[in-house]
Amino acid sequence: MAVDMSPQRFEELVAEALDEIPPEFAAAMDNVVVLVEPRNEEEPDLLGLYHGVALTERTTSYSGELPDRISIYREPILAMCDTEEDVVREVLITVVHEIGHHFGIDDERLHELGWG
Repeated sequence: MAVDMSPQRFEELVAEALDEIPPEFAAAMDNVVVLVEPRNEEEPDLLGLYHGVALTERTTSYSGELPDRISIYREPILAMCDTEEDVVREVLITVVHEIGHHFGIDDERLHELGWG
């Protein structure tokens, strides 16, 4: 059964998940913004998505670019969870997973590390 949660509460959970990122990683994040969106229209079951150029792929020509975006999709996360505790856990996993992509870590390695 899906969890009923206000958009504001969900955004608080995303902010709390970002606060869990170790300071050295948070400080290394560069030119990236985290957004909460209802869903991805093209892939409605997607939980999160990194849009941008990973830090490991940036070259000296990377300047003046718009910020990379990490989208966290509220509706599919709420739909897959049964409790608020499930939502807290899934938001953290999704946020860390997408930040991993910002650092150039691929899906296979993130799964090996336990981050979805």
